[in-house]
Amino acid sequence: QLQASGGGLVQAGGSLRHSCVASGRTFSVYDMGWFRQAPGKEREFVAAIRWGGGSTYYTDSVKGRFAISRDNAKNTVYLQMNSLKPEDTAAYYCAISRRPYNRNFYTALTEYDYWGQGTLVTVSS
Repeated sequence: QLQASGGGLVQAGGSLRHSCVASGRTFSVYDMGWFRQAPGKEREFVAAIRWGGGSTYYTDSVKGRFAISRDNAKNTVYLQMNSLKPEDTAAYYCAISRRPYNRNFYTALTEYDYWGQGTLVTVSS
């Protein structure tokens, strides 16, 4: 089970940090991801992190602005969002992939098995 928090209303250029706490003893062995879904649009990949935390991957639109990290001791994954833009407005979802290691990060919704509830981020211009 995944419990997410951290959404809110922020002005363009501001920052927010999402947290996602996982229950279960095997959190540390799985890749984690963040997705988002803007109003009227499909859910899309944002970022992913390896189980060990050493490797990350981002969609182009957030590179250099967002940072994904994890603390396996706390069963928590984070998404730090800086320099927010109105187009970042969306519900953000954390997810766990139970698939085996692949040198290419998993980015498709169907490759993730457990999902947290969405947390809404609204960026005003």
